[in-house]
Amino acid sequence: MRPFRIDIPQADLDDLHRRLSTARWPSEAPAAGWERGVPLDYLRELAEYWRTGYDWRAAEARLNRYPQFTTEIDGANVHFLHVRSPHPGAVPLIITHGWPGSFAEFLDVIEPLTTGDPDCAFHVVIPSIPGFGFSGPAREPGWDVPRVARAWAELMRRLGYDRYIAQGGDWGKVISLHLGLADPEHVAGVHLNMLVTFPPDDPAALADLDEADRARLAHAQWFADDGLGWQKIQSTRPQTLSYGLTDSPIGQLAWIVEKFKEWTDSEKSPEDAVDRDRLLTNVMIYWLTATAGSSAQLYYETTHLTADFVRTWGGPWPLTMPVGVAVFPADASRPVRRFAERILPTLSHWTEFDRGGHFAAMEQPELFVGDVRAFARSLR
Repeated sequence: MRPFRIDIPQADLDDLHRRLSTARWPSEAPAAGWERGVPLDYLRELAEYWRTGYDWRAAEARLNRYPQFTTEIDGANVHFLHVRSPHPGAVPLIITHGWPGSFAEFLDVIEPLTTGDPDCAFHVVIPSIPGFGFSGPAREPGWDVPRVARAWAELMRRLGYDRYIAQGGDWGKVISLHLGLADPEHVAGVHLNMLVTFPPDDPAALADLDEADRARLAHAQWFADDGLGWQKIQSTRPQTLSYGLTDSPIGQLAWIVEKFKEWTDSEKSPEDAVDRDRLLTNVMIYWLTATAGSSAQLYYETTHLTADFVRTWGGPWPLTMPVGVAVFPADASRPVRRFAERILPTLSHWTEFDRGGHFAAMEQPELFVGDVRAFARSLR
């Protein structure tokens, strides 16, 4: 394991600023608003702030406050944060991000988790998925969700953790569940801040749903019809997509910002839910590492697994350890508890919040930390 420190060459920042200053812009959509994608006026203003107001060096210093390392696992370079708690008896916790997130999602929860409540503190491990950010492009095909989960089991073994909790949302959700399948002897519990549930084929199961659950089903149908374009292209033609996103910072910005608007607890813009500088730091990690395409490969690799695997993607999950779920109301996925109980036989903890969305640790860090602690206490 090699210590790692982020140190981006100034030439890379100068190149970014040059590209932003000479961007070629499209015409505005026929109708204003976000319905057809990111509005032109909004993105131009944000891009200008990115060029003239955002301070990468300050963000870089913030990221470098925490111990970072790289190690090779199964032929891939894996970058990770490892922050040990000063409290004796702290519980190891591995947190996994998703797309279009990164390890930077969790900056506001590291200190509360490691130095907060001494009765429920954590040694925190936050890896970057192979192909994402400073884990860099994977050097060979085959890096699907089960393989990432096995790599995480090996990472925790190398760190000397015999018993630990897995936590995640988005891709981190399925990776954490698969980590529980891959390493049941050492995973004490799995905590999720996202869950996808599908209604069963039995119509009777839908008959007595309350109004809130019917609204969740209606949202799921809308999302399936209108909100999965990014997933389809990243699952089928990630290489073609990568050229535009890797060459144009405006393209990369729009591709990510759209999801922060649609999946967060926001109204007019993503900044209603997430700090603007933090949002741009997340974009910078993709841009500076040129991993727009390699991060999309995870979609291709996982959806091109065997037909049997794809059929079981939504569960049931035959886990032997407890599972906890934190539901944030503005998330892209809004699960129904009775359906969750069908696919998670060991579901033992369920919390529904009245605010927050997909990027829970960024949007509502206190709620996120509190629920992880509550779940960890339930495992004692």
